[in-house]
Amino acid sequence: MPTTRRGFPGSIAAAAAFLLSAATTALLPTTALAAEPETITTHSGATTQQERQQIDAYWTPARMKLAGALVPEITPLPADDNTPDDPQPLLANMPDPGATWRHGGAVGTSVGRLFFTFSDGYDGSCTATVVHSANRSTVVTAAHCLRGVGAPTADGTWNHHLYFVPGYRNGTKPLGGFTIKSMATSSRWNTDPAKTTSQDIAVAGHDAAFLVANPSAAGQRIADVTGSQNIAFAQPVQDEFIHTFGYPKGKLNDPTAPYAGSRMIHCAGPTRPGPKAPLLWGERCDMSSGASGGPHLARFNPRTGLGTVVGVTTTTDELAGGPTPTLYATRLGDSAHRLYRWAQTQTP
Repeated sequence: MPTTRRGFPGSIAAAAAFLLSAATTALLPTTALAAEPETITTHSGATTQQERQQIDAYWTPARMKLAGALVPEITPLPADDNTPDDPQPLLANMPDPGATWRHGGAVGTSVGRLFFTFSDGYDGSCTATVVHSANRSTVVTAAHCLRGVGAPTADGTWNHHLYFVPGYRNGTKPLGGFTIKSMATSSRWNTDPAKTTSQDIAVAGHDAAFLVANPSAAGQRIADVTGSQNIAFAQPVQDEFIHTFGYPKGKLNDPTAPYAGSRMIHCAGPTRPGPKAPLLWGERCDMSSGASGGPHLARFNPRTGLGTVVGVTTTTDELAGGPTPTLYATRLGDSAHRLYRWAQTQTP
């Protein structure tokens, strides 16, 4: 097995989590990133019926369970997470550093696990969310879940076999699986990887991305199947109470890690900017790799499971600083708003 993978972040690409030293962070070229006007970069996914069928068949229960394993050939299938569901809603504004989400609601159907294959043939996964949109087909995630730094037409820049499973649970597809027709990231990713890293772009606030999902096998648009979350593009507020959701899978590669990607995990608490990366805002949370792209929800109602996506998970305190453990988001601003406007005008 290769020791490095094209894209980000080198030897732990399958872990899908940004890790950067403090020394490197101090030298991030944010001025250089801002030198050229920012535009939208789009990429096509599964555009034919044959491609959609092939991708759907590719993601078997076993393959989904092992997505993100560094050595899947010898990694045992993770045990199911059979934590009992709880029909009672959480108390409002109750801090939660990390636990299996047991309370159902709209978040249990609109958030899911996003699977993909790296250019070297190994599989990975992140988290994504269906959001309100004109085309009822728009999904938000992290850009680093879709691609690495480099020319958008270069071999290996983009991941393949993208497949979104809303409400993923223990290797099952409760609401089916959705292939991706097209996607969009900031043009900040279209730079020389020898001079700029994925971490640089993330710390500069450009790690949001949007997907346009193909309809289901029955012809339904994804939001008509899953429901959707609100979305907003605004400045973050210090100590605003945020609920975060994701599918961390660190246990696939580290037996001491708490989660293997089997169920959706929830965290909640007041948000604060990263001391080393002030454009990233985070909450106390023990999620790690696999949670990337997951929603940070403001004004979340525990009774309905509805909130407003204001950011997507990008990294942890290892990159952005602050207390351990903290999970940080790229907050949705003008850059993300441009991507969203493009996505919701696309025909699925």
